[in-house]
Amino acid sequence: MAATTTNHDTKPYEPLEYSTEEGSLRIFGFWLFLAADMVLFSCLFATYLMYIHHTAGGPSSKELYEVKDFMIETVDLLVSSFTCGLATLEMRRGNNKATIAWLIVTLILGLVFIGFEAKEFTGMVQEGATIQTSAFLTSFFILVGTHGCHVSVGILWMLCIIAQLAKRGINEHTSRKVFIVGLYWHFLDVIWIFLFTAVYLVGLVL
Repeated sequence: MAATTTNHDTKPYEPLEYSTEEGSLRIFGFWLFLAADMVLFSCLFATYLMYIHHTAGGPSSKELYEVKDFMIETVDLLVSSFTCGLATLEMRRGNNKATIAWLIVTLILGLVFIGFEAKEFTGMVQEGATIQTSAFLTSFFILVGTHGCHVSVGILWMLCIIAQLAKRGINEHTSRKVFIVGLYWHFLDVIWIFLFTAVYLVGLVL
């Protein structure tokens, strides 16, 4: 009977972004950044829920929130999370063109989201609901606006990574950047789910 040999030197698959110690440390550091950012958003959520009824005679959440707009924003951002995941998948397959293509789609969806959010804010201001009107609106604009600023940063960041991929292709450095921006984008989607629930859905009920 022939002897069965086992190759003990075979290493398990390791994604390219984790292939260097620097890459692993940077990714770990970014997880810590996301944890700190979660604390920031938790404080903003708590403040908003504390002041949701402090309208000072101004418009309330029921009068301001448009179901159609925040539903479109939600679907748009969830789809962008899927396309961002496809970009990471293609990056790990070594397909540079497909990675760039899916990042561009994600970036466009992010711009659509920002466009709807700007339309929402503009409509509120035109109705006299500004950040100075009441504690409710102050907390609303700061919470939702902070998320929108994060999305805008993600769009600019993604644009820079697309340029680097086009110039250098997929390597241990660009793959790490694609992976990290993907983490950031998925984090913003998770925050939006909380926003969708705690701000818009609760605001329509209370």
